[in-house]
Amino acid sequence: MQLILAILIGGAFGAVLDRIGATNPNWIGRMLSLKHLHLMKTILLAIGTGSILMFGGQMLGFVDVGHMSVKAAYAGVFIGGLLLGAGWAASGFCPGTGVCAAASGRKDAWFFIAGGLLGAAAYMATYPMWKASGLLDNVAGGKVTLGSVPGSKFDGILAMQGDILGIVLGLGFVVIAFILPERLLGDASGAELPAE
Repeated sequence: MQLILAILIGGAFGAVLDRIGATNPNWIGRMLSLKHLHLMKTILLAIGTGSILMFGGQMLGFVDVGHMSVKAAYAGVFIGGLLLGAGWAASGFCPGTGVCAAASGRKDAWFFIAGGLLGAAAYMATYPMWKASGLLDNVAGGKVTLGSVPGSKFDGILAMQGDILGIVLGLGFVVIAFILPERLLGDASGAELPAE
């Protein structure tokens, strides 16, 4: 049942990504160059809503805090984040949107997926070297959160309660999504051409 549920939720998520334009590298490029922010507004609204529902659900007892997983902070994560961002800007795809784009029939997305798999294989083959370099050693306490969530096993950096902080940040993202203009740079007269 869990596998069927995962396939249904994943399919629905992919359909939404395709519907909002996240599988089109031209839309991603316009967002990253601040020429058209529809996609950025949608992403901020989704993150904010998810944060409010998750942390609000924890406070009301609907979400089990034991399911919360926190990844450790280490220098390699920050380097990997920079590489992911550069790859996203260069290709117009991130891992999730690339797979959805391939499922929607985009041939260029298959090259993106192949590149990602080759990169993952290269990382696995050279993992002992990266481990020995110290780039995978924990920094800032390793598995920590901004605020402590009651019932979780993770320490908080700030004195504020983590679930309240999560709701406040979520509300901030929702507000930004609504007040952010559609465009910051460029004019509105440019034709919106689909990527082929």
